[in-house]
Amino acid sequence: MSSMRTEYCGLVTEALVGQTVSLCGWVHRRRDHGGVIFIDLRDREGLVQVVCNPDQAEVFSVAESVRNEYCLRVTGTVKDRLAGTVNNNLKSGKIEVVAAKVEVLNASVPVPFQLDDDNLSETTRLTHRVLDLRRPQMQNNLRLRYKVSMEVRKYLDNLGFIDIETPVLTKSTPEGARDYLVPSRVNAHEFFALPQSPQLFKQLLMVANFDRYYQITKCFRDEDLRADRQPEFTQIDCETSFLNEQEIRDLFETMIRNVFKNTMDVELPNPFPVMDFAEAMGKYGSDKPDMRVNMQFTELTDIMTNVESKIFSSAANMKNGRVVGMRVPNGGAMSRSEIDAYTQFVAIYGAKGLAYIKVNEKAKGRDGLQSPIVKSLDDATLNTILERTGAQDGDLIFFGADKAKVVNDAIGALRVKIGHSEFGKANGLFNDVWAPLWVIDFPMFEYDEEEDRWTATHHPFTSPKDGHEDMLETNPGACIAKAYDMVLNGWELGGGSIRIHREEVQSKVFRALKIGAEEAREKFGFLLDALQYGAPPHGGLAFGLDRIVTLMTKSDSIRDVIAFPKTQRAQCLLTHAPSPVDEKQLRELHIRLRAAEPKVAG
Repeated sequence: MSSMRTEYCGLVTEALVGQTVSLCGWVHRRRDHGGVIFIDLRDREGLVQVVCNPDQAEVFSVAESVRNEYCLRVTGTVKDRLAGTVNNNLKSGKIEVVAAKVEVLNASVPVPFQLDDDNLSETTRLTHRVLDLRRPQMQNNLRLRYKVSMEVRKYLDNLGFIDIETPVLTKSTPEGARDYLVPSRVNAHEFFALPQSPQLFKQLLMVANFDRYYQITKCFRDEDLRADRQPEFTQIDCETSFLNEQEIRDLFETMIRNVFKNTMDVELPNPFPVMDFAEAMGKYGSDKPDMRVNMQFTELTDIMTNVESKIFSSAANMKNGRVVGMRVPNGGAMSRSEIDAYTQFVAIYGAKGLAYIKVNEKAKGRDGLQSPIVKSLDDATLNTILERTGAQDGDLIFFGADKAKVVNDAIGALRVKIGHSEFGKANGLFNDVWAPLWVIDFPMFEYDEEEDRWTATHHPFTSPKDGHEDMLETNPGACIAKAYDMVLNGWELGGGSIRIHREEVQSKVFRALKIGAEEAREKFGFLLDALQYGAPPHGGLAFGLDRIVTLMTKSDSIRDVIAFPKTQRAQCLLTHAPSPVDEKQLRELHIRLRAAEPKVAG
């Protein structure tokens, strides 16, 4: 019995000229050239041109009936294309297949969109995801994702890492994002949680002497979504014993460099630059700064405490207040409407306005500056601003003045927006390169003013720097963690830390987080117990696989690199999940639904 297929469509080349081939695929397009019908047949490897001549009556009759996305089997002879008809954009572009037999394996109803339409709405694409996935760019995205996973596996396998699966039904724990809960039928009124990450289990595996663990695994977070967030996402999760922070960073930096080289032939910088958290926030207002943008903050808080301008003085004297300037080279050319648009943009991040100074002629002092705020700043302050920012004639300085978080978020986002704009690119404010960065020395804790307590910056199992253990209870805000994030082009690719391996230190952290002994025992008793059995020093790192591939493909959203993603409302438009379930299922789970509370307007 002959094979249904002898070659992939996209791999038929001039090497097969004169040979008979059998191909299977989908009709990408059909063209009737007045007597000869051409079919572009597509499979996962690409396109091939099939020629259906009228002297082959049966072939021609079938070819007349086929339409886009019909599934066909074609048998024919490979021939050189005529001079002038070669398509150098295709592997198969120098040949065509002259059909001897065309068989319709399955017809297609009219498709809701043309697969080569680049202006499809995301709703259309996600509703008809199976067709969307046939499109060459989606095929390429998911094949690249597969190659990245394989390179990761090969690299880690060579270093003795073992792939170990951890539970998907686990225990709900505090901290982090909201858990997805799963009711237990067998244990009435009790719930599993889907894991936000395998954090606790990978630590237990280190205590259990597996030494080097990894897993490419699904994680789940019930949180509000953005372009780079999904309710379920894929993590490259890794943990090692007996390695220090530097050794772990070196190991995984090499892994990412290998992945980029072997999948895209991209040489990332070696070594990656390293910046501590304080510097990243100070210069860029972000713990994942986009280093392709050539602008940074200038600290001005100290010189604004006594100025006449209340905008600046109130922020400078505020608890956790901050005043910064950001020089935009050649920004003096910006129109008032552009500045107004940027003012509206920073409002998204809580900024109440966007003060600026245009430096027309620096030598003229105050008279060479153009701005409504100049009159409320004294000469000495203006001179210090110009000196610190390094502003030159024709530049513009934007200012942020508010609580530090608002300033960092607003001016940090403004920096990226201007850098990525046409203005930014035209004025040398953006370098189109791969710009990786390690951000290290994160604070252990962040203060939550609403709840009046400290929360873990990363998670509560992160180890403090040596010598900082004693400050856990006396001065939590001063504690620095053995934590590190890998950043690429303004995205956090992955993050990790050295973990706490001694039970007494873990208990101190819980106390700092106001997790009492009883709650700690209830939530994390199994971890605290395990740490008492000679737990080794250990640490690790987790990468977002979706994010890595999104960056590689320059996609707008991680939804473009996930086969069946959810929308920003956490819905699957293909399967219509989530969906109601019947009363019998709910009764088995001991669940009764309450009427939804009415939404409050505004």
